[in-house]
This record gives sequence, C-alpha cells and structure tokens, in this order.
Amino acid sequence: MTPPNYFLADLPPGAELTAAMITEACQTLRRNRERYLATRSTPSIIGTVSALAREWRRPECHFRKIALEPAKTDFGRTTLANGLDAFFSELTPENLEAVVSQDLGHAQRLDRFVSTAREQGAERCSLAIGPPLLVHITAGNLPVPALMSMVLGLLVRSAQFVKCASGSAFLSRLFAHSLYEAEPKLGACLEIAEWPGGRAQLEEALYAEADYVTATGSDETIAAIRRTLPSHVRFVAYGHRVSFGYVAQEMMTSFSAKKIAAQAANDVAAWNQLGCLSPHVFYVEHGGAVTPEQFAEMLAMELAQRETAEPRGPIPTEQAATIASRRAFYHVRAAASPETPGVPETRCWHSDGSTAWTVVYEADPAFQFSCLNRFVYVKAVGDFNEVLRAVEPVRGKVSTVALAASESNTAQLAVALARWGATRICSVGQMQRPSLLWRHDGRPSLGELVTWTDWER
Repeated sequence: MTPPNYFLADLPPGAELTAAMITEACQTLRRNRERYLATRSTPSIIGTVSALAREWRRPECHFRKIALEPAKTDFGRTTLANGLDAFFSELTPENLEAVVSQDLGHAQRLDRFVSTAREQGAERCSLAIGPPLLVHITAGNLPVPALMSMVLGLLVRSAQFVKCASGSAFLSRLFAHSLYEAEPKLGACLEIAEWPGGRAQLEEALYAEADYVTATGSDETIAAIRRTLPSHVRFVAYGHRVSFGYVAQEMMTSFSAKKIAAQAANDVAAWNQLGCLSPHVFYVEHGGAVTPEQFAEMLAMELAQRETAEPRGPIPTEQAATIASRRAFYHVRAAASPETPGVPETRCWHSDGSTAWTVVYEADPAFQFSCLNRFVYVKAVGDFNEVLRAVEPVRGKVSTVALAASESNTAQLAVALARWGATRICSVGQMQRPSLLWRHDGRPSLGELVTWTDWER
C-alpha cells in the first residue's frame, strides 16, 4: 500500500518545495482548524487518539505493517515493533485524561472555564487555549517524540505543521495518514514536510506563519532556530540530554545481578540506544557478591542473546567505523591494565564480526559518552557520592537516571538525585518506556503549549 498524497512529505522525490507552498499550507491549516478542530471537545479528541493507538497495536493494522517492512527505517523489525508498542500502549483514555488534569489542573480546562476547589473559594475560574498554528521541528534519531508532539497538539486543538529532518518523515507520515483515514477532518489539520536544515527561505516562510514553535535536537540546532524566530513566536526547545544508571551493592547478589543485567540490556537495546533516555553508563557499586566487572560480563551475555532475538540492524559506515575505532582503543587499554601504573583496569566484550553490541568495563568512574548503537559502559564506584562526583560534568544535561537499589535506599537516592538536578528517575529496564504523564525535561508537556485566561467572577 502506498499512502495517497495528502501531505507535502508525500510529494515524489525531486519535487521542489517553495516558500509560497509553505505559506499556503499554513494558511490552509489555520482555516481547517477553525472549521474542524477548535470546537472539538477533549473527550472526543481523546477517543480518537486512543482508538488510533489501539489500531496501531493490532498486528493486522495496515499502517503498522508498512512501518515494519524491511529497510523502511534504520531499526530492526523487533526493535521498532517493541518501541511502537511501548508508545501506543500509553495512549489510553485514562492516561490522556490524566495528563490534561495533571498539567492543567482539571480534565475540562481546555473546553470551558472551570475551577478547582481552591479557585472556587476565590471565585476564580480559568480556560486554557492552545495556539492556532503549532510548528514542530523534529530530530531525526527517533520517531516517537514527533508522534508525541502531534498527540499533544491535537489535545490543545492546534493546527500543526511538522517539519521533519531530511529522510526522517516516514513514520510521522504514516501516523498522520492513519489519523486522516480515521478522521479526515482532523487529518486536514496536520501537515508533514521534510527538508534539510538551513533552507532559510522555507524556514522564514514557516516561522512567519507560526504562533508557537517546538524543537527537538542538538544544542546547536536549537540555538540556530532561536536566532531566526520572529519575536512574537513562542518557543519551547528540548536540547541534547544524556542518561545513566546506578546499581547499588545490596542488589549485587548472584540472583538479582543477572536479572538487573537483563533489564539493563532492555535499556541499551530499546531504540538502539539512540534516544536521550538511553544509558551511556551503568555505575555499579563495589561490595556485593557480584563484582562490577562480573556484572559487565553478565550484561555482555544478555546483549549477545538480545542480538539473536532482536537484531540491531545495519548502521551507516561512519558510525560503524567509530565503534570499531573505540573498541580498538579499549582493547589496547585492556592489554595494558592493570600491569601499567596509571592505566585504569579495563575490559571489553563485543559481538564477533560486527559492531552490533559492545560493553566496556572501566574502574575509572569518570562519565563517558557512548558512541551509541548498543555500545555501553559499566563503571565501578565505591558509593553513590562517587557517582555524583563522576557525573558532575554533565549536570544540567541529564534526562533520566535508572536505579536498582533496595526499597529503603531508593527513596533516599531519588531525593538526592532530584536535588542534584535529575528530572526523571526510573527503575533499570524502564529508561525508554516513560509514562505519558512524564514531564519532559522537568516541564509540563501540555502546560508549555497553552495560554491561560483567568476569569475573576
């Protein structure tokens, strides 16, 4: 099945986009929003989105079948299927209503003036309104953030123009087409396009029409967008973030360590470790029955098994060369340690004949950026304070911290991490499975998009 040409991203290869086409598309979106979306109720939007999510989880869904066709994306079939299931399973009516209530204080805040109990006492009520035209600038590494942006835009009744990185619009297009098939009037309030960054004429035309812009990408990309936006356009950005895990010594029993290693492999394999929620490093505390080095070996065994059941898939030549070069460096270091003074103890495990997975163990606790694509570090530490010292260079840039610790210890660690600056804490194994209620980078997802009107009665 080839989707019909509803969106700019459906144009044939070689078709030239112009500034006039962008302007016309934006103006059409505004008109369609007024006709079909602005007066829709929150329950009706939630019903449509949750039904669409259920459809995407069905093996018979034709859009899902297209998405999982070989060579359609850079992800293996199982990796992609698992990632899509994790995302769409969160889009339930209960979760969607809960995110509205959590971020806006009342489930009907987007429909009419309403009051919380405290507001009633002060004879106040409020209504939240989304922007007429919401522009999303999406990154090309993962599809889920773009899909989530579209869902949030529907909830706040905004027309949406989704500008995808060059070559990354495939899954956004499919989702938009599935919405169009389910409800053509809602689908007409979406536009999907893609072009390489830096095409000033197209971007100027797009930003001139926008009321609000969201962007996900590198810090350099975010800064470049910010410089080019007109002063009246509101902007919310999600820049580069990293994540790591910590395993406390009381969890390093022979039984628990193997289980945690399997959960850690889930975090590394999910979306091929390409997202901001993916771990670069697992810090493992000394003092348990299983040593940090033994845990690293367990993780390597789990990733080897995962490669059989859930292959990573091919990657660009330059990325494979980076992994091979990094491996060679650690093989040399491993050969030199621990006999050479000043060289930290090092070991390296990896897939034979491919770059499919790599585990590097180091006694040096300093935070290390992974080259991703299932390349992960295991670092030995004496205690949690040593972890905080090791990750100080990335303070303010950390998205998620995964914990494996006793119940009593976890509460203390979570408080310490929150005060340090972590904005999301989860269990090992759940790093790439955030709740729909997750506040992205510590900010309310819907709350970032709306303008409030307070009525003092």
